[in-house]
Amino acid sequence: MNHPSLRHLIEPEDFTIEEIKKLVSLGEDMYKNPSKYSDICKGQILASLFYEPSTRTKFSFDSAMLRLGGNLVGFADANTSSAKKGESIADTIRVMGYYADIIVMRHPKEGAPKLASMYSEVPVINAGDGGHQHPTQTLTDLLTIQVYKGQLEGHTVAFCGDLKYGRTVHSLIRTMARFKAKKFILISPEELELPSSLKRQLQDQYDIEIQEARYIEEVVEQIDILYMTRIQKERFFNEEDYLKLKNSYILTNDKLENAKEDMIIMHPLPRVNEISYEVDSNKRAVYFEQSKLGVYVRMALISKLLEVGPYARG
Repeated sequence: MNHPSLRHLIEPEDFTIEEIKKLVSLGEDMYKNPSKYSDICKGQILASLFYEPSTRTKFSFDSAMLRLGGNLVGFADANTSSAKKGESIADTIRVMGYYADIIVMRHPKEGAPKLASMYSEVPVINAGDGGHQHPTQTLTDLLTIQVYKGQLEGHTVAFCGDLKYGRTVHSLIRTMARFKAKKFILISPEELELPSSLKRQLQDQYDIEIQEARYIEEVVEQIDILYMTRIQKERFFNEEDYLKLKNSYILTNDKLENAKEDMIIMHPLPRVNEISYEVDSNKRAVYFEQSKLGVYVRMALISKLLEVGPYARG
C-alpha cells in the first residue's frame, strides 16, 4: 500500500498543536460513539514490534486496531524474532512493511523507532524508546486531561517521582508547555530530578514558571493535575538512599487533605507502591480511566496515519 503523504509519530513534536487537538477530539468521539468507527480499518494490518515488555501499550494498540475492524501481526518478545539472530532494525522494518500497513514499535534503545521510520514504507509509531519518548502515552494523557478538565491549556501540572529517566514525563512536560501550561511543579528526590537541559529548554523556549519541591504536601494546594510516576529502585547507587526516600513519594489520602476538589491524579501505570490503594476510591483518581482512554486516542492516531475514516482523503 503506497502512502503518498507518509507520516510517522516518533515524538509529540511531529504533530502541530492543531493536529493534536483534532486527534484528541476524535479520540473523545470514538470513546463516546465507538460503533461509528467499527470498520474503518477493514482489510488493514497493524504490526506490533515490541522489543521490550509492555502490557498496556501493546494491548491497547491491539484493542484499538481490532475495534477499528483491522487485523494484527507481530511479536511481544524480541527473542522470538529474527533480532535474536542479529537482524538489523532497518532490515526488519523493510520486510514488515510488506506484511503490514502500519507498524507500532517499542525498543529499549533511544532513537530506534526514528531509525525504523527512515527505512519504512508504511507509518511507524513510537511506542516508547528507552528513557527518551513515549508519544502515544502523551496523547492518552491529553485525552484524559481534556475529558476531566475540559481544556488542555492553562493548568498547574505537578510531576512526581522519577523525572530523570521517566520517558512519559519527558514527552508530556514538553507537550503541556506547548499548550501554555500555567506552571510546572517538579517533585522528586535530588537523584531523580528533571534533566537540567530539559528544564532550560522549557524556560528558554516557553518562558514557563517552574517550581521544585521535595514533597507533595508542600505544594498540593496549588496543583490542578498531579502526574505520579514510580521511584525506580534500580536508579539509585545504594539501597540506603532508596530506602530513605521511597516512602516520601507514596501518595496517600492524608497527603491530599489540602488538594483542590477538582484536582486529578494521573499515572501512566504500572503502579508498584507509589499510590496507596486507598487513593483508588478518591474522586480525584483517574489513572484507570486514563488507561481506558488510551485505546480510543490510539484508534484516532491509527486512523490519521492510515488516512481512513474522518482522515480519508476525499
